[in-house]
Amino acid sequence: MNQGLIVFLNGTSSSGKTSISTELINQKEIPFYHLSIDDIFNNYNDFVNNKFPDEPPRGIDHQVVSQIVDDSILSVYHSTIKLLSELGFNVIVDTIIANDKYFNDFYDLLVDYPILFVGVRCSKEELTRREQSRGDRLIGLAHSQFDKVYSYNEYDLEVNTEKLSPTECADKILSFIKSDQGYSAFKKLSKREISVS
Repeated sequence: MNQGLIVFLNGTSSSGKTSISTELINQKEIPFYHLSIDDIFNNYNDFVNNKFPDEPPRGIDHQVVSQIVDDSILSVYHSTIKLLSELGFNVIVDTIIANDKYFNDFYDLLVDYPILFVGVRCSKEELTRREQSRGDRLIGLAHSQFDKVYSYNEYDLEVNTEKLSPTECADKILSFIKSDQGYSAFKKLSKREISVS
């Protein structure tokens, strides 16, 4: 069985990745599964809050909580992407590569898989406007991610969500897939040097 295609949408928070994903899922030509890191974290948080609803005996810093669980949850997320592809499912990856370690972990596990690397672009001004209108995102979150997320200079395809609607972005991605062009951009990237402080 052929491995399923991994459509990796690379963009900041509020850049339009989830809206594009919804359009890709709703079209009927090529079946996709949407795998969002937000869903993974939300399900984990719901599990913890429902299973252990009592107030903890002591509080700990959010950064400590993050150090304990984030790497493990991301490892499960990456492994699930790999599993679905191995089973032959096409997967839309909706995540944010927040740092070089996360990128390297993803790269190590999935570089040999068929990955269509799509840059989802949007200006800082529009990102701020979207954050304000959404009301469920910290204002400035996308700005804080911008330089890291868009530090990758190699894509199979780029879409601009200020100029194109989610449907038009999805159509552009589908046209690229159906054109049978190779997916080589992700393989051309290199692992990142991680400084030890």
